[in-house]
Amino acid sequence: MKSLPLVFASLLFALAAPAQAAPKQGDVIIRHVTIVDVEAAKTVAAQAVVLKGADIVAVGADAAIAKDWRAGRTVEGKGRYLIPGLWDMHVHFGGGPELIEENKALLPLYVANGITTIRDASGDLPEQVLAWRGEIAAGKLFGPRLLSSGAKIEGIAPVWKGTIEVGTEADVDAALDRLKNRDKVDFVKITDSTLKPELFLYALRQAKALGLRTSGHIPMALTTEQAVDAGISSIEHLDYAYNAGAKDEAAIAADFAAKRIDRTEANRRLDAGFDRDTAMAVYRRFAAKGVFVTPTLNGGRIIAYLDRDDHSKDAGLAYIGPKLRKTYDWRIERAAKADAAAIAARHKQIEDVATILPMLAEAGVPIIAGTDAGFLNSFNYPGFGLHDEIGLFVEKGLTPAQALASATRAGPAWFGWLERYGAVKPGMAADLVLLDRNPLEDIAATRAIDTVVMRGEVLDRAALDKMLADTRAKVVAWNAEAAKP
Repeated sequence: MKSLPLVFASLLFALAAPAQAAPKQGDVIIRHVTIVDVEAAKTVAAQAVVLKGADIVAVGADAAIAKDWRAGRTVEGKGRYLIPGLWDMHVHFGGGPELIEENKALLPLYVANGITTIRDASGDLPEQVLAWRGEIAAGKLFGPRLLSSGAKIEGIAPVWKGTIEVGTEADVDAALDRLKNRDKVDFVKITDSTLKPELFLYALRQAKALGLRTSGHIPMALTTEQAVDAGISSIEHLDYAYNAGAKDEAAIAADFAAKRIDRTEANRRLDAGFDRDTAMAVYRRFAAKGVFVTPTLNGGRIIAYLDRDDHSKDAGLAYIGPKLRKTYDWRIERAAKADAAAIAARHKQIEDVATILPMLAEAGVPIIAGTDAGFLNSFNYPGFGLHDEIGLFVEKGLTPAQALASATRAGPAWFGWLERYGAVKPGMAADLVLLDRNPLEDIAATRAIDTVVMRGEVLDRAALDKMLADTRAKVVAWNAEAAKP
């Protein structure tokens, strides 16, 4: 038996010793993984990431996290690379009410390709897409986070369907009131097929005053700088930014507005007048004004080179329903009518336009990855097309790190959400992609997807493959139905 003083001393020591802290509980732990710090363009090896619900709650050295945390599911990340979820910031749904189901079947394609957020830049099914946005947010429909402009603002009797037609400032005010207060859109899309130039600028100014971000196509009768000064938030399609580099853009716009030249001649003069010093000065102004550019380069490349590739053997066709494929015909037929000179011109145009990508980056303009995928846009496949887009970014002069940032951080930055998206850190959204290779070394690694985490839900390779198989099966059934006499 111990002496009384010894027992008393042992008791005092036990009371003084700190209690062993109980492990903290998460839902998922990703172990032994290399994190890609997109902002710093570097990797951090031997890390662990803890998820709880839709949040990242802990990130750190694997041994320390494993000591302090427990979770119901462990994902093995050894030899793999963890990036934030990808964003496609320019997609479309449309083709009419009879194409609703074929459009809806596209949603899983984004997730299967690591895309956890998409920005719908308007089509002719705006009410349907807004409904999907709510159903996805409520967990009633499977798909990536969906952000939408709702119906685009256009002029009277425009080319595009599904628009809000405006002919006066009062019309613009009513349209913005509907979009902001009834539809609660995430941003406003403004296009230029029939919209009066002065109303385009008015819509930009009024939207900005209402706190709404704007994107759009800039009318030929305006300069790019006029749109920038009026408050446009993102310029969709690289050719508008290219036009801004013409020395005499203002004179060309004035001549077009006065109907002294047609669109073909205006484009010819804009191309001939491109000047690097002029362009860099304008692009620095873009950066100073906080204007982003969404190049949608892949869609333009596809159309430009339809004479070389008819895409009849594309694997992506297996995921596109017959009615959606039919919407491709418009652009295919138009491209097929071109003569040799027109074909050469469109080849030159797409290559010339692409040269400004590294110039925009040098000037500090944020570049957003967006595909333009969806109805009408031939062979530009939802989900898959984003990897083509950022691959082209690197081919045309961006670094893999810049291309990756365009698809992970530029979207959140445009919306002002970098405190929640675009990095693998505590407090960020549990939207993640686990890759088999390092995308900072080879941007094609974004295709090598092992696992996607979306809103905290872990979707392994088998789950992703099932999504793809389910969509292929739907297309097979629709094709069979379409083939019936």
